Amino acid sequence: MLKLLISEGEGLRVEFKERYSTKIDKDIVAFANAQGGYLLLGVADDRRVCGETLTNAMKAEILSIARNCDPMIDIERISQVGNVVVVEVAEGHARPYACSSGHFRRIDGATQKMNSAELRAMFKATTVISFEDMACKRCATQDISKQKIEAFFKQTGISLKKYDVKNVMRSLNFGSSVEVFNAGVLLFAKTPTRILPQCRISLLAFKGTRKVDIYDRADVEDDLLAQYSGAMAFLKKHLNIRTEISNAIRNDKYEIPIDALREAIINAIVHRDYSVRGSNVSVEVFDDRVVITNPGEVMPGVVLDGSAHISARRNPAIADAFGRIELVERAGTGLERMIRMVKEDGLPQPDISGGIYFSITFFRDPERSLKHTTGEVTGEVTGEVTGEVKKLLLACGKSTTRKQLQDRLLLKSEENFRKLYLVPALESGYIEMTIPGKPNSRLQKYRLTDKGRRHLQAVERINA
Repeated sequence: MLKLLISEGEGLRVEFKERYSTKIDKDIVAFANAQGGYLLLGVADDRRVCGETLTNAMKAEILSIARNCDPMIDIERISQVGNVVVVEVAEGHARPYACSSGHFRRIDGATQKMNSAELRAMFKATTVISFEDMACKRCATQDISKQKIEAFFKQTGISLKKYDVKNVMRSLNFGSSVEVFNAGVLLFAKTPTRILPQCRISLLAFKGTRKVDIYDRADVEDDLLAQYSGAMAFLKKHLNIRTEISNAIRNDKYEIPIDALREAIINAIVHRDYSVRGSNVSVEVFDDRVVITNPGEVMPGVVLDGSAHISARRNPAIADAFGRIELVERAGTGLERMIRMVKEDGLPQPDISGGIYFSITFFRDPERSLKHTTGEVTGEVTGEVTGEVKKLLLACGKSTTRKQLQDRLLLKSEENFRKLYLVPALESGYIEMTIPGKPNSRLQKYRLTDKGRRHLQAVERINA
C-alpha cells in the first residue's frame, strides 16, 4: 500500500513531508475538509524516501494537534511503515474544520486556504453526500477493469506490476476495503452503463442551425476518459481546420480554439451531476455554433462570466483523476481561460447559461469555415496529413478491423500503428469507428469518413 501511495505521487488524498513538524495541522484540516487522506512523513516531493521515525512523543503530539482543531478531527491510524510514518486522516462529517491558521482544503494535490465564498459553499454542502462518494451496491471488485486501471496509471507515468484492485480503489478514494464508490464505476468499470446507465455522452451533428436534421450521431457508453476522447474526436471530425505555414513551421488551427473546446468537454464531464438519471452530457454541432451541455446546477461561488477564481468542484475525486493525467488545470480558472482563448482568436465571447443544466455555446465564424470544395480540400491535402495517415487512408476500406489495417500496412508493432497511424487519423476526422460508443469492442472496425473520402479524391486529382 505504501509503495502504491508513493508511486502515485501527491494528490487529493496524499501529502508528502520530508520531516515531521507541527505545521501538519493545516494538512490534517485540509484532509478532514475533503475526503480524508494520508500524510507520509519522511518522503520528499520528488517521491524520494528520506526516512522518519515514529516516537511516542510524536504520536501524542499529532493526536493533540487533531484534538485542538475545531471541531476535533479523528485520526484513524498513525503507524511506522518501513522508514516512513503514515498518518491516516478520516474524512470529516462535521465540516468545515479549522486549525489556528484558518480553514484549509485539498485542491489538486495541494493544501490551500479557503476564502469566504468557498467557506460559505462548504457550510451549505455539509449535509449533502456527493454521488461520487456513495458506495455502489451494484458493483463488485470483479466489475472493475484492470486494463483501464493500468492504462490510467500509464498515462500518469507509473507502471503497475503487482497490485490489488481494492488497494488501488482505496488509494484513489474510489472505494474502501469492501466497496467500490460510484467514482470508481464511472472511471474504471468494464461496462459502466450496465451499472450506472447515466454514464454516457451524446454527440450530435445537425444540418443547418436548428435541431431538425441529424446527419451524424454517436453515443459513447464507456468510462469518463473514453467519453472525453470520443467527444474530442467527434468535434475534430466536424470542425473545419486551416493550415498556416510560418517560417517553414506548420500550424493546424481549428475554426474554434481546440484547447477551449477541450476545457469545455472536461468541465462538462467533471462537473456534471451524476445523480441525475435520464439525461446525459451532450455535444451538439450546428452550422453556426457548438453547444456543450451537462446536467447539474452551477456550483456555489462560480460566476458565469468567468471572472471568479473559485475552484468549486462537484466531483473532486473525478477531477483529481483527470488532474493526474494533466487534463485538468489546477488554478480553478476554466471559464476565464476558455473565454480568453476564444477572444484572442477573434471570435465572439461564448454564451454561458446555468439552471438545472449548465451550457456553453461557442460560435463558429462563417468567414473562416472551409467549404467542401476542390481547391480548399487540396489545401488540406498539401499541408495537413502525415505520410502515415495517407497510407492508412489508402488501406482503409468500407469497414476494416484494426488487425486488417495493420496487416495491409505490413506493420508488426500495434503500439506504433496506433500512435502514428490510427489515432492521428481518428483525431483528424479522416476515419471513424463503426461502434463509437464502445471503443474497445472486439467487433470494432474502422471506415473512411466523408472528409477522408474527399481527401483521397483530391489526392487522385493532384496525381492525375
